[in-house]
Amino acid sequence: MNPYQTFVGDFARIVQSGQVYPLGGFPVPVHAPPPPDAPRVLIFSPHPDDEVIIGGLPLRLARELGWTVINVAVTQGSNPKRQPERWKELRACCDYIGFGLLATGANGLEGINPESRRSRPDEWRRSVELIAGILSEQKPRAIFFPHDDDWNITHIGTHHLVVDALQKLGTEVSCAAVETEFWGAMDTPNLLVESSEPDVVDLITALSFHVGEVKRNPYHLRMPAWLMDNVRRGGELVGGQGGAAPDFLFGTLYRLRRWRDGGFEPVLAGGRFVSRSEDLGKLFPA
Repeated sequence: MNPYQTFVGDFARIVQSGQVYPLGGFPVPVHAPPPPDAPRVLIFSPHPDDEVIIGGLPLRLARELGWTVINVAVTQGSNPKRQPERWKELRACCDYIGFGLLATGANGLEGINPESRRSRPDEWRRSVELIAGILSEQKPRAIFFPHDDDWNITHIGTHHLVVDALQKLGTEVSCAAVETEFWGAMDTPNLLVESSEPDVVDLITALSFHVGEVKRNPYHLRMPAWLMDNVRRGGELVGGQGGAAPDFLFGTLYRLRRWRDGGFEPVLAGGRFVSRSEDLGKLFPA
């Protein structure tokens, strides 16, 4: 018998069985509060759900280093009728995973895309000022935001929104700047971060609280496969062409730089694989 028939069949059965699993509604775990002076991490999420899709590294920073992770909800989606419900889902998701949550407005920001940046400068400026105010107030040690070619127009718009806010602040802010990917893969990630099985379980469970979205597209059930594919890609994109992939099952790709003295500067001399046992503090010095 061809063993790959069982191998593929098991994958198919697992995904199919997940279609009847509950969405959200799980008891919220007890999260130990971080110290009052804990470094802060801001995730600038284009849509509700992005905070946990790319959340492998932020979750480790919270759990392993005791940092405060706060999701900044840049938008609440493009459907006005769904925005109040998406906020409720987002709040439940963040409560479950242990992330703080900041709103950018009653229903989030509107027009966060490259076209609005070009054609509606006054509205765009107000959005930039709001994000700059959050950065100035929170003084994060690290920020997470999409890279500039992440396909979806709101993801790309969020990239420019955050970069414009950093440029507005100039030398006032200094922090690690971590670019993320989901819809459009980065050509030049430099960091592949492993996630443990318990972390992946928690991220997917939290993602299931976005009930309306995963009913439309059950991407929470495909997240393990995406995390596995990141290891395939990252083995060469981060480790070098022809290099061996690390012995990770699940991983997330990022591009790590630092914003300092009014511009981005490199942090890593080359690509880095970060195992689940590695000290993350070495990546984010004070």
